[in-house]
Amino acid sequence: MTMKASRLLTLILLLACGVYSTGAQNQSTELKRPLITGIAHIAFQVSDMAKARAFYGELLGYEEPFQIVKDDGSLVLTYFKVNERQYIEIFPGLPPDKDDRLLHIALETTDIEAMRVYLQSKDVKTPEKVNQGRDGNLNMTVVDPDGHRVEFVQYRPGSLHHKNSGRYISSRRISNRILHVGITVADLSAADKFYKDILGFSEIWRGGRDETTLNWINMKVPEGTDYIEYMLTTGKTTRQQLGVLHHVALLVPDIQHSLETLRQRAPDPTTIRSPQVGRNNRWQLNLYDPDGSRAELMEPFTTR
Repeated sequence: MTMKASRLLTLILLLACGVYSTGAQNQSTELKRPLITGIAHIAFQVSDMAKARAFYGELLGYEEPFQIVKDDGSLVLTYFKVNERQYIEIFPGLPPDKDDRLLHIALETTDIEAMRVYLQSKDVKTPEKVNQGRDGNLNMTVVDPDGHRVEFVQYRPGSLHHKNSGRYISSRRISNRILHVGITVADLSAADKFYKDILGFSEIWRGGRDETTLNWINMKVPEGTDYIEYMLTTGKTTRQQLGVLHHVALLVPDIQHSLETLRQRAPDPTTIRSPQVGRNNRWQLNLYDPDGSRAELMEPFTTR
């Protein structure tokens, strides 16, 4: 090998090592996604707080451990406690002409500032800083590809949630767990890029109203067992459809016992519809709050 060829080979090897070193460095410095452990809450807006309390408090049996109020004493929102880490948030002031009653869904994370930085690295638009809510927890809201507000929550010692730990766990609760929340999805590939590729959700089931149609996809949180249900849509959705599609699913051990309990509590027992076996082969019972937002009761196991 000539001296010139030897020098050229050395230069090529040095350049290759430099490229490899840079690639390895970029790989090692890629940000790791913080844990997402479950569904923290779902938030609905209602037109009549008294009627909403009759539904979520009296019929479903949830207690209100605390509220957020304005300086003039008017209500900003109230919390219905499902368990120590899951809530249904209800906001007053639903305008008569507003079709969508879903305000946002919330995911629990273990490090919200790290989540903010991680999402920024994935080109997701985030706030400039994490917010400390009036309930004492840290939160941050982003928008998913379908325009849904997705809030991340990090529970903190000293928050209203923490101060009321072990309290307001009513024995009248129709369910002690939010199993999933349902949101509309018009663009499946865009939703997957956000929830699956960036946030780490994984598909656990899909189905439809018949054997040839795909209507629903269940996407499990990466570090837990709760899930988001994609409610696949095409075209414009009506107010009634949005009430069905945007929903909260509550896990119950025995649908027949839940049915009997609800009919005993309801002012008019005939308004409580009979359960049905869903396409996932589980017993389900659908309820609707006074503004038409759906609460789905579901057994944990498939029928025999």
